[in-house]
This record gives sequence, C-alpha cells and structure tokens, in this order.
Amino acid sequence: MELRTVRLEFPEGCNIVLGQSHFIKTVEDLYEVMVTGAPGVKFGIAFCEASGHRLIRSEGNAPELLEVARTNAERIAAGHTFIIVMKEAYPINVLNAVKACPEVCRIFCATANPVEVIVAETEQGRGVLGVIDGYPPLGREDQEGVRWRKDLLRKLGYKL
Repeated sequence: MELRTVRLEFPEGCNIVLGQSHFIKTVEDLYEVMVTGAPGVKFGIAFCEASGHRLIRSEGNAPELLEVARTNAERIAAGHTFIIVMKEAYPINVLNAVKACPEVCRIFCATANPVEVIVAETEQGRGVLGVIDGYPPLGREDQEGVRWRKDLLRKLGYKL
C-alpha cells in the first residue's frame, strides 16, 4: 500500500464539501440538495464512480466551479468520493441536507481552508483515509478572542 497526499485546489472565496457516497445517482441528488438548500448558490459537484463504467460524474450550475470539482475529483481518484465546490453560500447552509442524502455515507470535511486529502493506494484502487483541513492552532483563545468570535457570529447573522 502506498500513502500519498493530494492538495485540493479551489478559488479564493469558495467552500468545499468532500465526502463518500455509494451510488450513481449521487450527483443528481446532491444537485437537488444544493439548489433547494441554498437559493442563489453557485456550485459544481463531481463524483468518482467505483464500479461499472468508473467515470467521474458531474453536475452543477456554474461551469467554472464544475471544472474545479472535476479536476479535484480526478486528482483524488478514489472510488465513491464526491466533492462539492460552492460560492455564494456556506457549508452550514447545506451540510445537514447533504448528510441526509440517502447515498452519502460520510463527510470528510466542509471548509474554505487549504485541504490535503490522505489517499491510500493498493492494487485494487484508491481510498480516502482522511483530510488535513487548514493549519494547526497557534495558541488558546483569550477573552479578546472570545469577544472577536462572538462579534463575528453576530456580524454574519448566525447569532442575535
């Protein structure tokens, strides 16, 4: 078995959801999740089929994000993984609906941070072991940090 990391590349201002699913209709159902869960969202979805034709299936409403999703799926190249690349919405707007999609088995990450995917490769194929999402902490939150966090959440409209 070989282990490698694959750095995902997506435009500034985008968020991604990386996960694993189990069926060819994943892209169509995730398309519906995106358009009903976050009106106005721009996105691309790519799904690596693990059997049959073993194609990268894709859907979306923004051609540039669709291409970003396809390119990242090709780089990961692990069966039954999917990536959603979005802008004008956040994962928090759609994540519960994505997780509730019948084909979705797990979510590896939902982030705007730099991401490295840890991929294992065997004679049979490739699988995602996990992700490195962002960077390690630089310290502990102090009172100023608490105030900043609470102000940010209110500014974004997530708290009163």
